[in-house]
Amino acid sequence: QVQLVESGGGLVQAGDSLRLSCVADGRTFSRYSMAWFRQAPGKEREFVSGIRWSVDRVELADSVKGRFAISRDNAKNTLYLQMNSLKPQDTAIYYCAASRPYYFAAASVRDYDYWGQGTPVTVSS
Repeated sequence: QVQLVESGGGLVQAGDSLRLSCVADGRTFSRYSMAWFRQAPGKEREFVSGIRWSVDRVELADSVKGRFAISRDNAKNTLYLQMNSLKPQDTAIYYCAASRPYYFAAASVRDYDYWGQGTPVTVSS
């Protein structure tokens, strides 16, 4: 089991930046592919960005390319999402997710076995 706790969400204006963090418990964080998803009211959960356990592949959804960046610090068991140039359409609850160990997870919700509770991001125009 992996427990994930997100933080860093909030209310910002369009054009502002936020950095989300996700702390994982345990000592095996480096074995997990990690990702950020988001879910807006009335919409399905969608992939935002992912980084594999091998750190050889990073993926970003087209809607956030050039604005968001994902990174991980294995020494701190922490996943980050730097969000710049935020837009009202980025408003959603942002979830951190972890795959099973050593799995080359991609962009599907089904690739991930562990989820945090989410942190809300609201971008006003």
